[in-house]
This record gives sequence, C-alpha cells and structure tokens, in this order.
Amino acid sequence: MNQTVQSPKPRRGRPPKQVVEEAADGARTNDPERTMADILEVATAEFADKGLAGARIDEIAALTRTSKRMIYYYFESKEGLYVRVLEEAYRRIRRIEAELHLEDLPPEHALRVLVGFTFDYQLGNPDFIRLVMNENMHRGEFLTRSKTIQELNVPVINAVRSVYERGVAAGVFRPDVDPIDLHMSISALCFFNVSNRHTFSLIFKRELDTPAAIAARRESIIEMVVRFVRR
Repeated sequence: MNQTVQSPKPRRGRPPKQVVEEAADGARTNDPERTMADILEVATAEFADKGLAGARIDEIAALTRTSKRMIYYYFESKEGLYVRVLEEAYRRIRRIEAELHLEDLPPEHALRVLVGFTFDYQLGNPDFIRLVMNENMHRGEFLTRSKTIQELNVPVINAVRSVYERGVAAGVFRPDVDPIDLHMSISALCFFNVSNRHTFSLIFKRELDTPAAIAARRESIIEMVVRFVRR
C-alpha cells in the first residue's frame, strides 16, 4: 500500500536542498547567499524602474535564472522582496557614509565632504532616487514595516549632529540649526538634482549633464549648505 508522506515545512534561513538547487533552466546552485544577492540586484532595478505595482516576480526570476518558488522562499512575498530591496538600498549608502571618517576632519571640511559625498552618491545611483520616490508614492507604507531601515538612518543623523556640534563648539557654525533639518536640506538639494533633472533641463533649456555643469552644481550645493550653517 502506498503512503503519502508530507514533507516538513521548511524553516527560513537555510533553504531545503531541492529549493537551493532548483533554477529556472534546470541548472543547479549551492550558493544561497549569491542567489539572494543576485535576486536583490535585479529586483532593485525592476522596482526602481517599474515601481511595486509594475514589477513582476516572473521577470525577476527569469533575469536571475532562478524560480518564483525560490524567490518566495527567501522573501515570502513580492512585498517582502520590495522591503528587502529598500533595506539594502539604505544599508549601502549608510555603510559608505560610515567610511568617510568625518570625526577625523575639521568641522567645516567634514561638512563639505559629507555634502559632496551625498551629491556624488545620489548622482551615481539613480535607482536609489527612484526607489525613494516610489516609496513616497506609497506614503512610506513599506518603510514602516522595517525596523532595520529606522535603525540604519540613526548613524547619519548622529554624524551630522556630531559635525555640527563640533563646529558650534569651535565657533565656526551658528548655534541655532537643528541637525535633522540640516540633514533634510542636504538631502533635498542633492535629491532634486537627480529627480528633477530632466524636467528642469527641458523647461529652462539648460544642459545639466555636462561635466562642467555637474561640477558647478556640486560646488554650489556645498557652498549653500556651508554658508547656511556658518557663523
């Protein structure tokens, strides 16, 4: 007599062997970390380009040569994958910010380095801008589901506060600026430079993509922020 044996429900973390080895074209892989990284990389581009509603798990699976079942195993749902993409996007920028070692620099120089980095990073990572824009269209609904993102953004505020307070103590910055407001101003100037570049360029008939225009805008933003806080 044949017996039907039900497989135990897999635990999150380490996927079962058949899930690890299954790929869309029948190929096999035993590197789940690499598989997850590949999925996140492709999903980042898909969500940035098409938003949460427009991105398709089928397409992400095809582009990573894996299966929908594997994606759902790792991330549970399309929304779960989207949240992880947001987390990784914020984790990357905050990790690089931490490598600036602002605490080793004089306050004004540290502020210039931070603003310049923010400008360069956002210019070089338009997918990050698009992800943030998409999430704002959702009114931050999915950011609220991630404690990780909240924790990731604490260090940047602490870094801005430290640079600012050192500048106040040294007598080079005025003492009436809120560090979170300062961070928002830096982000806004650099963000707009990417998010509205095409429309601004068309409306005002200005070339904004040339090396000279980019360098001039970068220096202008740095000067605006420094003069705003300078005593």
